[in-house]
Parts: sequence; C-alpha cells; structure tokens
Amino acid sequence: MWKLGRLFAVLRKELLLAWALLRDPRAPKAAKLATVLAILYVLSPIDLVPDAIPVLGWLDDGLVAYVLLQLAFKFLPAELHAVLRAKVDARAAPRPR
Repeated sequence: MWKLGRLFAVLRKELLLAWALLRDPRAPKAAKLATVLAILYVLSPIDLVPDAIPVLGWLDDGLVAYVLLQLAFKFLPAELHAVLRAKVDARAAPRPR
C-alpha cells in the first residue's frame, strides 16, 4: 500500500511542476502548449481508449498525460527546470507539526 502513497506523492509533485511551468513567464511556449494539451486530453471525452473500459481507459489517460508532461519538461531550459523543481520540492516538503 505504501507504494501507492508514494505514487500519489510523485504525481502531486509533477502536477505542481506543471502548474509552476504554466505560471512562469520564462517558460517556452512549446512547454506550455504540451502541458495544456495534457490537461485537455485528460478532460476530453474523446480518447484513444474510452473511459467506459474501467482500467484501460484511465490508464490511457494517465499514460498520454505523463508522456506529454515529460515532453513539456524537456522543452524547459535546464536552469529554469531546476529552479521550478526546487520551488515545488520546497512547497511539497512535509511541514513539521
């Protein structure tokens, strides 16, 4: 079960990085376009595999979104990617109680 929790933590960080990418004016338009396409694909009712097929439909959405987000991150300059990743890591770090 802990592996599923780790997966959600990684997913949360990647989504926060995508959000930071969209908000940063230094990010290239190609990176922003790939991020927007990933969001639109997940929200779109038109899929390669319909969501009516329980597991495969969701897996299809997740896989396409993952590939598009990784493409968006590759479009980022290395320095900007490092800065955004550091911001996300600082924000996603567990807070002391």
